[in-house]
Amino acid sequence: MIAVGLLGAGRIGQVHAPNIANHPGSKLAAVSDFVPEAAADLAAKFGAEARSTEDIIADPAIDAVLIATSTDTHADLIEAATSAGKAVLCEKPVDLSLERARACAAVAKANGQPVMVAFNRRFDPNFNAMKAALDAGQIGKPELLSITSFDPAPPPLAYVKVSGGLFRDMMIHDFDMANFMMGALPDTIHAVGSSIIDTSIGEAGDVDTAAATLSYSDGRIAVIKNSRRAAHGYDQRVELLGSEGLLQAQNMLENTVVKSNGTGVIGAKPTYFFLERYAAAYVAEWDSFVTALRDGTAMPATLDDGVASLAMGEAATRSCQTGQPVALADVAG
Repeated sequence: MIAVGLLGAGRIGQVHAPNIANHPGSKLAAVSDFVPEAAADLAAKFGAEARSTEDIIADPAIDAVLIATSTDTHADLIEAATSAGKAVLCEKPVDLSLERARACAAVAKANGQPVMVAFNRRFDPNFNAMKAALDAGQIGKPELLSITSFDPAPPPLAYVKVSGGLFRDMMIHDFDMANFMMGALPDTIHAVGSSIIDTSIGEAGDVDTAAATLSYSDGRIAVIKNSRRAAHGYDQRVELLGSEGLLQAQNMLENTVVKSNGTGVIGAKPTYFFLERYAAAYVAEWDSFVTALRDGTAMPATLDDGVASLAMGEAATRSCQTGQPVALADVAG
């Protein structure tokens, strides 16, 4: 059983804590947070200790850490934890700076410890089944991928200002999903965006509505659509057209009841937000991390995957700003 230190007791830390504690192969040993009371409260729920981040990383009895802190701390903590001989599962992104993320990946590789980046959507049962069907050759060669990702409402403006922008913060999940499904990185990215939901988001230098077209060397295409607002709820769909068929992963609904009468056919809305929609994915994500450590196999979402998606976010940001396609190979730190 691996002893785990959870770094960060905020919203996402609270999602991870029960998954760590309830897994038969892991034990939540310690929790830290920059608000000590938050760490103490979360630790008490699962019989763990509230400790400082420095103490957790330095403790040889702790085998792994899960980094659920603010983005600006991720790279430093990955480097410190791997230097201390610990395995790491880190929330995305590795950093908002591509140069810093690449440097972190180099340090972690030199330290020789396994690091997984928490792209939870890879572990969603529906998307996973879709990928399995694709890999089994059920629709032939993938040719046209469409990813829809709409949030139910915009985040607070204070968050927008430190998020790194929609392409690095929100669409980064969809870039990783494209890489996961297509099995390769695109050659170029052409992105457009605007601020039509909340003008204050535009005034802060970001967009709230965006689309990106990914072009591949073999002619394949992926299209990603993002919006910070969808009146009908958290909209998460993936569609993949292949040479011999079509795969679709539809929304998860609040329930499966459909009412049909003389006025029409009415069903439930999508689940409200990511905590509900991806609850099973977070459980499977942690299980995959523990399994990889136990078996000594490669992590299913690596630091290289994190750097690749961040590079795509950088390319999309530049494309949106210039109005021109950006070659991924031209994106430097």
